Amino acid sequence: MADGEEDLPRDAKIVKTLLKSMGVENYEPRVVHQFLELWYRYVVDVLTDAQVYSEHAGKSTIDSDDVKLAIQSKVNFSFSQPPPREVLLELARERNKIPLPKSLSGPGMALPPEADTLISPNYQLAISKKRTYEAVEETEEDEEASDSKTNPSQEPRTDMQQNTPQRVSFPLGPKRAR
Repeated sequence: MADGEEDLPRDAKIVKTLLKSMGVENYEPRVVHQFLELWYRYVVDVLTDAQVYSEHAGKSTIDSDDVKLAIQSKVNFSFSQPPPREVLLELARERNKIPLPKSLSGPGMALPPEADTLISPNYQLAISKKRTYEAVEETEEDEEASDSKTNPSQEPRTDMQQNTPQRVSFPLGPKRAR
């Protein structure tokens, strides 16, 4: 073995042996670490699933059946086969029976109107309706006059209407003719 391989952990040596057995001679050293990370992540996922299956079965320990079930569920979930070529060709024939709509625009790429795109900047401002100084004085005078005439529970509630903000939305950009 080379000098660098003596310092490697057992798992890294196994990955290097697997790469060599597959005919891979030249690779970056990071490849071994990437395979180790993938390997550890896969093992942790399988053992976590096996523990869940074991707990669901009411067992206190994980046995080989739990691990087999976890591996089978991971294989069924992760690695699915594409549909056969004949099925894909039949789907393509059915879809292609419907012709594309005719283009109304001239040559070049047809783009949607600018109003229908989401690329133009748009701002929404919340403008609160503030009462003016004169309006505040008038309401204070009205309140003083109404205190002597009416019961406070019968007064209309106008402060809720005055504090609601008004939303204004406008696009920024060149003006468009309508």
